[in-house]
Amino acid sequence: MSIIVEKTSARTRQSIRWRKKLRDDLRGYLVISPWLIGFVLFTAGPMIASAYLSFTKYDVFSPPRWAGLANFARMVDDRLFYVALRNTAEYAVMAVPIQLISALFFAVLLNQKVRGIGIFRTLFYLPSVTPGVANAALWMFLLNPQFGVVNALLKAAGLPTSRFLTSIDTVRPTMAMLSLWYIGTNMVVFLAALQGVPDELYEAAEMDGATSVRKFVHITLPMISPSILFNFIIGLIGSFQVFGFVYIATEGGPANASLMYVLYIYRHAFENFRMGYASALAWVLFVIVLVFTMIQFSLSKRWVYYEGGTEAS
Repeated sequence: MSIIVEKTSARTRQSIRWRKKLRDDLRGYLVISPWLIGFVLFTAGPMIASAYLSFTKYDVFSPPRWAGLANFARMVDDRLFYVALRNTAEYAVMAVPIQLISALFFAVLLNQKVRGIGIFRTLFYLPSVTPGVANAALWMFLLNPQFGVVNALLKAAGLPTSRFLTSIDTVRPTMAMLSLWYIGTNMVVFLAALQGVPDELYEAAEMDGATSVRKFVHITLPMISPSILFNFIIGLIGSFQVFGFVYIATEGGPANASLMYVLYIYRHAFENFRMGYASALAWVLFVIVLVFTMIQFSLSKRWVYYEGGTEAS
């Protein structure tokens, strides 16, 4: 009789634990439900739809017609596809290292303990939250070849002027330099990482006679290497998705010299109404970014250090 009572009591306790776990799970899903609904409606749903449309011929005005791999085969003979891909790759090669180095440089400066440092941090971060349209309009005015302030200053200093955004040779380097306007977020990430480096490491290095350069190379960089990896991957993804400034300031010109990949997708999707081909282009971009990201995660095992001595996995 006692055995039966014990078994019944065990089942009751198990049932109570199961119901409590179920209630906790439901509360958790209820809390994150706004994000889940947004993810399904605005991320997962459109991705699934674009995956289907990439295998169809769809002009928005008529139902999609299955086309198999025709959209992907079309890219082989699409000259502008290669132009946009090359322009985007060149921009990424120039912009990402500049952004990383500059963001780290300013983060080190803003990590100093001086009066009013919070004001300087705010000033350096503000441009990254300024609306993109306003930034584009500002730089279009400053870099105007005829009446721009930058050329006026160069001329006053006796230096050669430039056509900046209106020249085939200078438009991509100019855009890469202007990407520094948006390094505020990267700078904040580096600043947080710098403030997380233990002071004991610097004190021990000073006792051994290490210089500031050696401390930076052998202590600071290894300790913030996870943040370097994060900013590098985010910067790489962002550089392949550059759109707003190009659309407003250059519209892909001159002579397609600033035709970026996402702008090319936009033209096919919303100007030429070739949604099927645009979806195929978008998935090619997704695969390219995914491959580069996986390569970086693989290579990071050699240089990313995590506290405790474990490597990136």
